[in-house]
Amino acid sequence: MEGLIDVFVLGFLVLIAVAAIRQRDLFAVAMLFGVYSFMTAALFMDLDAVDVAFTEAAVGAGVTTVLLLSSLRLTTRWEKRPRHSPLLPLMVVTVTGAALVYATLDAPLLGDPTAPAHVHVAPRYIQQGPTEVGMPNIVTAVLASYRGYDTLGETFVIFTAGLGVLLLLGIQDGPGTRPGSSAIGEHLVLRVVVKMLLPLILLFALYVQFHGDFGAGGGFQAGVILATGFILYDLVFGDGDARLVVPPRWLHRLAALGVLIYAAVGLFAMLRGYAFLDYSALAADPVDGQHLGVMLVELGVGITVFSVVMAVFYALAGRRRIP
Repeated sequence: MEGLIDVFVLGFLVLIAVAAIRQRDLFAVAMLFGVYSFMTAALFMDLDAVDVAFTEAAVGAGVTTVLLLSSLRLTTRWEKRPRHSPLLPLMVVTVTGAALVYATLDAPLLGDPTAPAHVHVAPRYIQQGPTEVGMPNIVTAVLASYRGYDTLGETFVIFTAGLGVLLLLGIQDGPGTRPGSSAIGEHLVLRVVVKMLLPLILLFALYVQFHGDFGAGGGFQAGVILATGFILYDLVFGDGDARLVVPPRWLHRLAALGVLIYAAVGLFAMLRGYAFLDYSALAADPVDGQHLGVMLVELGVGITVFSVVMAVFYALAGRRRIP
């Protein structure tokens, strides 16, 4: 039954991709991309990759769609017809796709018990993780503890990407930055609904942030959800009001603060004579130290992700429409 669901979802993804390619209405394309990400999240759920599905739903179907629509507001809704033949791009895509498919031929099949990851790595995490890290969610234990170096690198990449956006676009005062001026006009029903939803969104973001040890979630997802709540507030109540709540001048400092919190945990461990990012140095009980260390580094990730997403949104929302 699960295989049939996978085939159905994959077929639906192909149909969405073809529809997005054929569309000239960029608003419809942005919506199709959101549906594509949502269906991809459903596929990951069916594959029991709950944390990946959560991230795809929050980033792909959520905040990415909002950022695409913000970019679309600066241009036009309709795509201009290309002046060149589509055959050359089609050939490039076909060759690239064929190379990617060829590269996967040597990869082990899904769920293959003889795959190197299942023989040399996964058994260690599954058997020793409850004793060494003591977290029910083995995904968080792997990402934040066993692979803490990788996650620190990913956080730094996000920080660098946000810094690049700020250097290229900057955050300007656009026509909608006056307090009380909303980009979508005055809609009483929307304001009432958003006022009811916003506390729940922010509370859910905090739950995802601090419950990642026990279930799906963590700093990446929480940062995106928290930013989505403030972006929703921005869209309904106006850019000027949102900037009073989260001033743009805070964002680059907060993004750097998140990376510094993460790195400081590792440096503190080194000062106590442990390896870099060995959270056992944070408490007398090594397992308690692991919990505290993971909570701190996830907090750093969440702060950086939230700040970068908000900075990108402000950079797009503050720019004037191209005439």
